[in-house]
Amino acid sequence: MGYENIIYEKDGNVAVIKFNRPKALNAINPDVLDELEDALEKIEQDKEVRVLVLTGEGEKAFVAGADISVMVNYNPLQGYNFSRRGQDLLFKIESLPIPVIACVNGFALGGGTEIAMACDFIYASENAKFGQPEINLGIVPGFGGTQRLARLVGKGMAKELCMTGVIINAEEAKQIGLVNKVFPPDKLWEETMKTAQLLASKGRVAMRGVKYCIDRGFDVDLRTGCYLEADAFSICMSSPDGKEGLSAFLEKRKPQFKGELS
Repeated sequence: MGYENIIYEKDGNVAVIKFNRPKALNAINPDVLDELEDALEKIEQDKEVRVLVLTGEGEKAFVAGADISVMVNYNPLQGYNFSRRGQDLLFKIESLPIPVIACVNGFALGGGTEIAMACDFIYASENAKFGQPEINLGIVPGFGGTQRLARLVGKGMAKELCMTGVIINAEEAKQIGLVNKVFPPDKLWEETMKTAQLLASKGRVAMRGVKYCIDRGFDVDLRTGCYLEADAFSICMSSPDGKEGLSAFLEKRKPQFKGELS
């Protein structure tokens, strides 16, 4: 499948998806979702990919939201299908067994904030802007914004952001726990890739285990979450990377993780 609305490339073991509609501030439409789904399927099947970075082409936006020129003509069924399609793709991003980093430069509004929240964590430039301004259009977030935002920043803050539609800057987003780190614009990509390469150097089974335990354990009681951790711990102990890591420590050398999942 040829891509016109995204750019998909690889840098070693790091895959990069760039939303590529800069003239429309990388707004999301059905074609973007089709191409994003295709790229995610390629990543799932590529054993070499250990980390995914999502970002926006151009300097103005990560994703400025959904394409309103398309949405304005939707009937209720079309609106429902568009919302569910976006939600399903964000669940797909969230459930990837590899770390996913959102690299946000410029506007990440509406669907942009929702996509970023589906990633494992967010790095932002000082000029990044976040928000769920759908209320200003007489609608509500449709790609999971009300749900992920509340889980990340708490119910009260999520209600305030979704009910007022205010847009916050990167530093404010960091203060409420939405963003992990903020960098000068000219350092954002370098710092994001530095972390991506660090994550790519780790054991793949262990990385999958960490993501699984935190994501699946977040909504269960502490004891059940700890049992999930024990399961992951035992799997890591028997994996090739686990054996390599423990042996390397005893032999006082740097481990050579091969990323094998069996």
